[in-house]
Amino acid sequence: MGVTRRVFLRAAIAATAVGAAEAVFPPTASAASSPGDVVGKVTVGYQGWFACIGDGAPINGWWHWSQDWGQAPSRNNTNIKCWPDVREYTHTYQTAYAALGNGQPAKLFSSYDQQTVDTHFLWLQQNNIDTAALQRFNPTGGEGPTRDAMATKVRSAAESYGRKFYIMYDVSNWTNMQSEIKTDWTNKMSAHTASSAYAKQNGKPVVCIWGFGFNDPNHPFTPDACLDVVNWFKGQGCYVIGGVPREWRTGTGGSQSGFLGVYHAFNMISPWMVGAIGNVTEADNAYATYTVPDQADCNANGIDYQPCVLPGDVSGRQRAHGDFMWRQFYNVVRAGVQGIYISMFDEYNEGNQIAKTAETRAWVPTDSGFLALDEDGTACSSDYYLRLTGDGGRMLKGQLALTPTRPTQPVLPNGGDTTPPAAPAGLTITGHTSSSVSLSWNSSTDNVGVTGYRILQVSGSTSTQVGTTGSTSFTVTGLGASTAYTFDVVALDAAENVSQPSNQVTVTTDAPSSTTNLALHRPTSESSHTQVYGSANATDGDTNTYWESANNAFPQWIQVDLGAATGVRRIVLTLPPATAWSTRTQTISVQGGTDAGTSTQLLAAAGYTFDPATGNTATLTLPATVGVRYVRLTISANNGWPAGQVSEFQVFGA
Repeated sequence: MGVTRRVFLRAAIAATAVGAAEAVFPPTASAASSPGDVVGKVTVGYQGWFACIGDGAPINGWWHWSQDWGQAPSRNNTNIKCWPDVREYTHTYQTAYAALGNGQPAKLFSSYDQQTVDTHFLWLQQNNIDTAALQRFNPTGGEGPTRDAMATKVRSAAESYGRKFYIMYDVSNWTNMQSEIKTDWTNKMSAHTASSAYAKQNGKPVVCIWGFGFNDPNHPFTPDACLDVVNWFKGQGCYVIGGVPREWRTGTGGSQSGFLGVYHAFNMISPWMVGAIGNVTEADNAYATYTVPDQADCNANGIDYQPCVLPGDVSGRQRAHGDFMWRQFYNVVRAGVQGIYISMFDEYNEGNQIAKTAETRAWVPTDSGFLALDEDGTACSSDYYLRLTGDGGRMLKGQLALTPTRPTQPVLPNGGDTTPPAAPAGLTITGHTSSSVSLSWNSSTDNVGVTGYRILQVSGSTSTQVGTTGSTSFTVTGLGASTAYTFDVVALDAAENVSQPSNQVTVTTDAPSSTTNLALHRPTSESSHTQVYGSANATDGDTNTYWESANNAFPQWIQVDLGAATGVRRIVLTLPPATAWSTRTQTISVQGGTDAGTSTQLLAAAGYTFDPATGNTATLTLPATVGVRYVRLTISANNGWPAGQVSEFQVFGA
């Protein structure tokens, strides 16, 4: 089982009065860095580590939902502290809990379903939450393949919903961390920096390392080993964040001594606060004990500061309907911090999640003993802590005046509305191409008012959300050519009531054009790249830019995501047209599939010659048209350079 950041023993925090702290420590922070994707932004920790038997994940278990992953979660086999609100997931999985208080079956989501991750990033978008830090524990064991796939799913969702993400390594219990973390970054995770959604700070890809210097048996690393890793990532051109103990400055309590040089080597410091505070008084004391002097130390050493804000453990009755979390936002913003880290987005195990959570006992299994968000007698909507986080981000950015009073009520004024809108009517197809379908429908009606519509793609008994809109028309893009699709639409109101679906429509997309490059501007991934020659260069439409893998490390691969299963027959590869690119032959095979992590051999390895006299172009023709979403080139040799090289990676249907 993976190791989580379980709550460390609560430290005794000096009970310094807030007023006195403000007098002694005026908020005079000055940022070491200009605003980017973490400075001036709110980042949420994203576990993405929930799986269910039957979801197709390589781990094939109730990952993190239950103590015994081989058995369905139940009252006696649980690993969580509260119950998620699962109403917006199209795929859920039956547990062994009793039914919910409202009689509905007790089902849970899987992070492995792309729609789950898409829904989470939609929530980030809806609440103007900027960035997600994908947690990555030791990937060399049995969890590795599932974690690899989760990185791809998070990348896809971040790209779709205009959010940023970065890799956050948790080194807890990682025996060979010093060497293996470098290999993992080089061979796997660095490929994701080619994404337009990968977080950059000061022009550099962001990486966080959580766990250096903690004073417990799970983090036995020496200062020299840790400093080596930090400097190695900086040498790779990364902006490196340190997830560190809250006593990092003093080397006492939860921090080992002798680590100050490691901490000061980071570009940004992010101290861990879970387990240290649980109410407003403790949050104020932490402001004086940690936040203000931490910020002063960071200012003095040219380091950015990203303190931790947490909503509180639901099972510990810490949340106080948002007062606890808002006090932390107020404290860190008045201290002049450079960024804020939310612990966590989806941490149902510790009860510190901001993701949508059961509002009342009606949405909790009757035999579970779990509390709901209204545990203190104040009604809270399931999305309240997402909304509150969005408000905290606005205050950090100066879009909301500094205030100790939370600006958003736990339940919106229309929160008592339980009547869903009427089902939309008259859904029709208004147009289609080889990769898109345009839809329109009649306006729905509601007792209060319709706020928007969800467009659903239907396959058998499963519906997958493919878009949202506030109008009565929508174009679904990224579809496969010559493929039949079925759609319906549901309406929503401000209280998040969802209508019954509209009528269904079915349409077959057009055949692909032999002249349409299906890979143009599509997302890519890679085994590695050197310097600035990332895989995104291969689908940018510019023959002068190119992807180049690491040297002397064959085989290497580059992969393009076409967005949907599409008929593919022909691949055209180019190198830059300049005559300086002498003739060379690369040995290339082709794989493809409908999932980023699984591929079928489409074309066996063969030599392809690129000659500048004839345009430095090679055409690879498959034996027959195949339906794939992901197309991968594996390059095992190159007689002109010790690396794989592609300027343009073009894919055609015929």
